[in-house]
Amino acid sequence: MAKKYYVVWKGRQTGIFDTWSKCQALVDGFAGAKFKSFPSLAEAEAAFGGKADFKANTSKPNKTSKSSPLSQSQIDSLPYDIKIFTDGACDPNPGEAGTGIAIYQNNILTELWYGFYQPVGTNNTAELRGLNQALHLAQSWLEKGQSVGIFCDSKYSIDCITEWARGWQKKGWVKSGGEIKNLDIIKPAFEIYQEIASKVKVHHVNGHVGIEGNELADRMSIIAIETQNENLKQFEDTDDIASILALRAG
Repeated sequence: MAKKYYVVWKGRQTGIFDTWSKCQALVDGFAGAKFKSFPSLAEAEAAFGGKADFKANTSKPNKTSKSSPLSQSQIDSLPYDIKIFTDGACDPNPGEAGTGIAIYQNNILTELWYGFYQPVGTNNTAELRGLNQALHLAQSWLEKGQSVGIFCDSKYSIDCITEWARGWQKKGWVKSGGEIKNLDIIKPAFEIYQEIASKVKVHHVNGHVGIEGNELADRMSIIAIETQNENLKQFEDTDDIASILALRAG
Protein backbone atom coordinates (compact mmCIF):
# COMPACT_ATOMS: atom_id res chain seq x y z
CA MET A 1 0.00 0.00 0.00
CA ALA A 2 1.34 3.41 -0.99
CA LYS A 3 2.41 5.73 1.79
CA LYS A 4 -0.02 8.57 2.55
CA TYR A 5 0.25 11.78 4.53
CA TYR A 6 -2.69 13.34 6.33
CA VAL A 7 -3.26 17.06 6.80
CA VAL A 8 -5.48 18.12 9.70
CA TRP A 9 -6.58 21.74 9.39
CA LYS A 10 -9.19 21.47 12.13
CA GLY A 11 -9.13 18.83 14.85
CA ARG A 12 -7.90 18.19 18.38
CA GLN A 13 -4.44 18.99 17.02
CA THR A 14 -3.46 20.41 13.63
CA GLY A 15 -0.53 19.46 11.43
CA ILE A 16 0.71 16.77 9.05
CA PHE A 17 0.63 13.12 10.14
CA ASP A 18 2.08 10.03 8.54
CA THR A 19 -0.48 7.42 9.66
CA TRP A 20 -4.24 7.25 9.45
CA SER A 21 -4.49 6.14 13.10
CA LYS A 22 -2.90 9.41 14.26
CA CYS A 23 -5.19 11.43 12.03
CA GLN A 24 -8.27 9.46 13.03
CA ALA A 25 -7.68 9.97 16.75
CA LEU A 26 -7.62 13.74 16.16
CA VAL A 27 -10.70 14.08 13.96
CA ASP A 28 -13.15 11.33 14.94
CA GLY A 29 -16.04 12.91 16.81
CA PHE A 30 -14.55 16.40 16.50
CA ALA A 31 -17.24 18.86 15.37
CA GLY A 32 -16.33 20.48 12.05
CA ALA A 33 -13.14 18.45 11.59
CA LYS A 34 -11.27 19.24 8.38
CA PHE A 35 -8.65 16.84 7.02
CA LYS A 36 -7.42 15.21 3.81
CA SER A 37 -4.89 12.62 2.66
CA PHE A 38 -2.11 13.24 0.16
CA PRO A 39 0.15 10.80 -1.74
CA SER A 40 3.37 12.66 -0.89
CA LEU A 41 4.83 14.73 1.92
CA ALA A 42 5.53 17.59 -0.50
CA GLU A 43 1.87 17.82 -1.47
CA ALA A 44 0.79 17.65 2.17
CA GLU A 45 3.22 20.42 3.10
CA ALA A 46 2.00 22.56 0.21
CA ALA A 47 -1.61 22.08 1.31
CA PHE A 48 -0.86 22.77 4.95
CA GLY A 49 1.42 25.69 4.21
CA GLY A 50 4.77 24.42 5.48
CA LYS A 51 6.66 21.47 6.88
CA ALA A 52 7.42 22.63 10.43
CA ASP A 53 4.27 21.17 11.94
CA PHE A 54 4.96 17.74 10.46
CA LYS A 55 8.42 17.67 12.05
CA ALA A 56 7.01 18.79 15.38
CA ASN A 57 4.37 16.10 15.35
CA THR A 58 6.77 13.29 14.45
CA SER A 59 9.23 14.25 17.17
CA LYS A 60 6.58 14.87 19.81
CA PRO A 61 3.58 12.81 18.72
CA ASN A 62 2.01 12.63 22.15
CA LYS A 63 2.23 16.20 23.33
CA THR A 64 -0.93 17.11 25.19
CA SER A 65 -3.46 18.80 22.94
CA LYS A 66 -4.12 22.47 23.60
CA SER A 67 -7.70 22.18 22.33
CA SER A 68 -10.82 21.95 24.46
CA PRO A 69 -11.18 18.89 26.71
CA LEU A 70 -12.96 15.93 25.16
CA SER A 71 -16.68 15.23 25.42
CA GLN A 72 -18.17 11.78 26.15
CA SER A 73 -19.08 11.22 22.50
CA GLN A 74 -15.59 12.19 21.36
CA ILE A 75 -14.03 9.83 23.88
CA ASP A 76 -16.30 6.99 22.77
CA SER A 77 -15.27 7.52 19.15
CA LEU A 78 -11.53 7.38 19.82
CA PRO A 79 -10.18 4.09 18.40
CA TYR A 80 -8.43 2.73 21.50
CA ASP A 81 -8.81 -0.89 22.62
CA ILE A 82 -8.26 0.19 26.21
CA LYS A 83 -9.31 3.47 27.84
CA ILE A 84 -8.00 4.24 31.32
CA PHE A 85 -9.59 6.98 33.41
CA THR A 86 -7.87 8.21 36.55
CA ASP A 87 -8.81 10.70 39.24
CA GLY A 88 -7.77 11.79 42.70
CA ALA A 89 -9.52 13.41 45.65
CA CYS A 90 -8.48 15.15 48.83
CA ASP A 91 -10.74 16.10 51.76
CA PRO A 92 -9.84 18.78 52.77
CA ASN A 93 -6.92 19.91 50.59
CA PRO A 94 -4.33 19.22 52.08
CA GLY A 95 -5.89 16.35 53.99
CA GLU A 96 -6.93 12.75 53.47
CA ALA A 97 -6.31 11.79 49.85
CA GLY A 98 -7.14 8.83 47.62
CA THR A 99 -7.03 7.70 44.01
CA GLY A 100 -9.46 5.96 41.67
CA ILE A 101 -9.15 4.26 38.28
CA ALA A 102 -11.72 3.05 35.75
CA ILE A 103 -10.76 0.80 32.83
CA TYR A 104 -12.80 0.24 29.67
CA GLN A 105 -12.19 -2.39 26.99
CA ASN A 106 -13.84 -1.55 23.68
CA ASN A 107 -15.92 1.09 25.49
CA ILE A 108 -17.24 -1.40 28.05
CA LEU A 109 -16.39 -0.92 31.73
CA THR A 110 -14.34 -3.88 32.93
CA GLU A 111 -12.39 -2.80 36.03
CA LEU A 112 -12.56 -0.27 38.85
CA TRP A 113 -9.71 0.31 41.32
CA TYR A 114 -9.31 2.41 44.46
CA GLY A 115 -6.51 3.07 46.92
CA PHE A 116 -3.24 4.93 47.51
CA TYR A 117 -4.76 6.46 50.64
CA GLN A 118 -2.66 9.21 52.22
CA PRO A 119 -3.61 10.49 55.71
CA VAL A 120 -1.92 13.78 54.80
CA GLY A 121 -1.87 14.35 51.06
CA THR A 122 -3.04 16.84 48.45
CA ASN A 123 -5.24 16.73 45.42
CA ASN A 124 -2.10 16.94 43.27
CA THR A 125 -0.41 13.94 44.92
CA ALA A 126 -3.60 11.89 44.54
CA GLU A 127 -3.91 12.82 40.86
CA LEU A 128 -0.23 12.15 40.15
CA ARG A 129 -0.37 8.74 41.80
CA GLY A 130 -3.33 7.88 39.61
CA LEU A 131 -1.60 8.96 36.42
CA ASN A 132 1.53 7.06 37.41
CA GLN A 133 -0.52 3.90 37.90
CA ALA A 134 -2.37 4.47 34.62
CA LEU A 135 0.96 4.59 32.79
CA HIS A 136 1.99 1.27 34.35
CA LEU A 137 -1.33 -0.28 33.36
CA ALA A 138 -0.96 1.14 29.85
CA GLN A 139 2.46 -0.44 29.50
CA SER A 140 1.08 -3.89 30.37
CA TRP A 141 -1.73 -3.54 27.81
CA LEU A 142 0.65 -2.27 25.15
CA GLU A 143 2.82 -5.34 25.67
CA LYS A 144 -0.26 -7.42 24.82
CA GLY A 145 -0.63 -5.56 21.53
CA GLN A 146 -3.55 -3.39 22.65
CA SER A 147 -3.89 0.32 21.86
CA VAL A 148 -4.34 2.53 24.94
CA GLY A 149 -5.59 6.01 25.74
CA ILE A 150 -5.37 7.61 29.19
CA PHE A 151 -7.87 10.20 30.39
CA CYS A 152 -7.17 12.53 33.32
CA ASP A 153 -8.86 15.71 34.56
CA SER A 154 -5.71 17.10 36.21
CA LYS A 155 -3.94 19.41 33.77
CA TYR A 156 -1.21 19.84 36.39
CA SER A 157 -0.47 16.10 36.46
CA ILE A 158 -0.52 15.77 32.69
CA ASP A 159 1.80 18.73 32.18
CA CYS A 160 4.18 17.52 34.89
CA ILE A 161 4.70 14.18 33.20
CA THR A 162 4.31 14.92 29.48
CA GLU A 163 5.87 18.39 29.25
CA TRP A 164 7.62 19.90 32.26
CA ALA A 165 9.52 16.81 33.47
CA ARG A 166 11.69 16.73 30.36
CA GLY A 167 13.05 20.21 31.05
CA TRP A 168 13.38 19.59 34.78
CA GLN A 169 15.41 16.44 34.11
CA LYS A 170 17.80 18.30 31.81
CA LYS A 171 18.40 20.86 34.58
CA GLY A 172 19.05 18.23 37.23
CA TRP A 173 15.49 18.27 38.58
CA VAL A 174 15.61 21.88 39.69
CA LYS A 175 13.87 25.00 38.44
CA SER A 176 14.59 28.68 38.80
CA GLY A 177 11.33 29.38 40.61
CA GLY A 178 12.18 27.14 43.56
CA GLU A 179 11.38 23.61 44.70
CA ILE A 180 9.72 21.14 42.35
CA LYS A 181 7.04 19.51 44.45
CA ASN A 182 6.07 15.83 44.26
CA LEU A 183 9.25 14.63 42.56
CA ASP A 184 8.92 11.30 44.38
CA ILE A 185 5.94 10.61 42.11
CA ILE A 186 6.90 12.63 39.05
CA LYS A 187 10.30 10.99 38.47
CA PRO A 188 9.09 7.35 38.25
CA ALA A 189 6.02 8.40 36.27
CA PHE A 190 8.17 10.28 33.77
CA GLU A 191 10.52 7.31 33.49
CA ILE A 192 7.75 4.99 32.37
CA TYR A 193 6.16 7.69 30.21
CA GLN A 194 9.42 8.00 28.27
CA GLU A 195 9.31 4.26 27.56
CA ILE A 196 5.79 4.31 26.10
CA ALA A 197 5.33 7.92 24.93
CA SER A 198 5.35 6.95 21.26
CA LYS A 199 2.51 4.48 21.81
CA VAL A 200 0.15 6.13 24.30
CA LYS A 201 -1.57 9.51 24.54
CA VAL A 202 -2.68 11.20 27.75
CA HIS A 203 -5.88 13.17 27.17
CA HIS A 204 -7.23 15.96 29.34
CA VAL A 205 -10.92 15.79 30.24
CA ASN A 206 -13.03 18.08 32.38
CA GLY A 207 -14.08 16.71 35.76
CA HIS A 208 -17.69 16.53 36.94
CA VAL A 209 -19.26 17.12 33.52
CA GLY A 210 -20.85 13.69 33.16
CA ILE A 211 -18.01 11.76 31.52
CA GLU A 212 -18.72 8.30 32.88
CA GLY A 213 -15.17 7.02 33.24
CA ASN A 214 -14.04 10.18 34.99
CA GLU A 215 -17.06 10.13 37.32
CA LEU A 216 -16.46 6.49 38.23
CA ALA A 217 -12.77 7.11 38.92
CA ASP A 218 -13.83 10.04 41.10
CA ARG A 219 -16.14 7.83 43.16
CA MET A 220 -13.35 5.29 43.57
CA SER A 221 -11.06 8.02 44.93
CA ILE A 222 -13.63 8.79 47.63
CA ILE A 223 -13.97 5.09 48.48
CA ALA A 224 -10.18 5.03 48.85
CA ILE A 225 -10.41 7.81 51.43
CA GLU A 226 -13.36 6.27 53.26
CA THR A 227 -11.75 2.82 53.48
CA GLN A 228 -8.26 4.25 54.09
CA ASN A 229 -6.90 1.63 51.69
CA GLU A 230 -3.20 2.34 51.15
CA ASN A 231 -2.79 -0.32 48.46
CA LEU A 232 -4.66 -0.43 45.16
CA LYS A 233 -7.72 -2.68 45.44
CA GLN A 234 -10.18 -3.78 42.78
CA PHE A 235 -13.80 -2.79 43.28
CA GLU A 236 -15.95 -5.92 43.21
CA ASP A 237 -19.09 -4.83 41.36
CA THR A 238 -18.77 -3.04 38.02
CA ASP A 239 -22.26 -3.97 36.80
CA ASP A 240 -24.34 -1.44 38.73
CA ILE A 241 -22.89 1.78 37.35
CA ALA A 242 -25.89 3.87 38.43
CA SER A 243 -25.41 2.91 42.09
CA ILE A 244 -21.70 3.74 41.94
CA LEU A 245 -22.40 7.13 40.39
CA ALA A 246 -24.91 7.80 43.16
CA LEU A 247 -22.12 7.61 45.75
CA ARG A 248 -20.51 10.74 47.19
CA ALA A 249 -18.50 12.70 44.64
CA GLY A 250 -15.07 14.13 45.28
